[in-house]
Amino acid sequence: MASDPKTLVVLGMMGRCPFGGQTWLYINWLRGFHKLGHRVYYVEDDLDWPYDPRFTTATADPWKYTVEYLGRVMKSIGLENNWAYRPRYRSADECYGMSLSQLRELYRGCDALLNICVAAALATNEDQLQARRRILVETDPVGGQLEMAGGNEGTFEVYGVHDTFVTYGENYCEPDCGVPLGPYAAGPGPRKYLKTRQPIDVDLWPFTFDPACKRYTTSGNWKQKGRDLTYNGEMYFWSKHHEFLKFIDLPRRRPQVEFELCMNIDEESDRKLLRDHGWQLDSPFQMSLEPWGYQNYFKGARAEYTCAKDQNVRLRSGWFSERDVCFLSCGKPVIAQDTGYSKFIPCGDGLFPFRTMDEILAAVDNIESDYPKACKAARAVAVECFECERVCKKFVEDVNL
Repeated sequence: MASDPKTLVVLGMMGRCPFGGQTWLYINWLRGFHKLGHRVYYVEDDLDWPYDPRFTTATADPWKYTVEYLGRVMKSIGLENNWAYRPRYRSADECYGMSLSQLRELYRGCDALLNICVAAALATNEDQLQARRRILVETDPVGGQLEMAGGNEGTFEVYGVHDTFVTYGENYCEPDCGVPLGPYAAGPGPRKYLKTRQPIDVDLWPFTFDPACKRYTTSGNWKQKGRDLTYNGEMYFWSKHHEFLKFIDLPRRRPQVEFELCMNIDEESDRKLLRDHGWQLDSPFQMSLEPWGYQNYFKGARAEYTCAKDQNVRLRSGWFSERDVCFLSCGKPVIAQDTGYSKFIPCGDGLFPFRTMDEILAAVDNIESDYPKACKAARAVAVECFECERVCKKFVEDVNL
């Protein structure tokens, strides 16, 4: 337990994006701080309409789904009185979970706001700017740095209202990292990047061994448009489909193994191309509607095979995925494209980085040669490197709270 408990406010987007992956990102941070004895709160103080999955659309009426969802999630982790949802897109005076006066008092009195996944637009929120510490936690590295390298004033403003910068880009500032860090490079002074990892509550994500499971799978988005960026005359892609297509022949190379993509793939031509190469396809929508149901997808997998964004791969950010950590915690071996993370996380038994097809095939063969061993090793990586109390304790120390 923390000898000097802090009051921490996690700013997030569980209501705006009420799906399993986003929800667990925040749950794991909240659980880590809570288990350490800190006073932790979840707040969504938003200008964006939330999404209502029942009608597959954004809505201006938060009480119809968003408020109930947030209350249910926070109760499930023992923090039912520690949250607020303020729909500023409707009214600056409207607030759920706690009163507006309580929320403003929390902002003024907390030890730090943690803007995780850059979920909150602090520059537009005078109440949040009253907090003594404002810490940006960058879960998707590279994009913001490329935007600032290109002179994007809006991105400079987003970063500039924070006093501390923490990133999942574990290879930042290393000689082989090509990410342009600009004014936030590591070095003396407060405005530098600190590094953290993706926390997971291994108690809520237990080891689940089932040798009958067949699928090497992953979930996420197939094509995402509008976020490709140019740096030094080269285009860097945001959408992961560019990387998956490089290894499209994988099912043909190991036909004894089932390979699945649980992704939203809108274009029939893409679905046909993947099926013709042996990929099984599924939609992530239903399985991601509830945080606890979301876990069943991971428990039913044999292993994860996944690619990263071109931006992370070519610029060697060192990024690693929260989703990969969920698979590891369940004891599911992970084959994940190397972004530089292999320099920092133990690899070779439960976690397998790759750059080439031959490395993917070798990883599959390694897993299948002794599946129980690979599963135990995967769980060990999660416990050793990503356990939420360990990650959150180091975080508090590193940001000097």
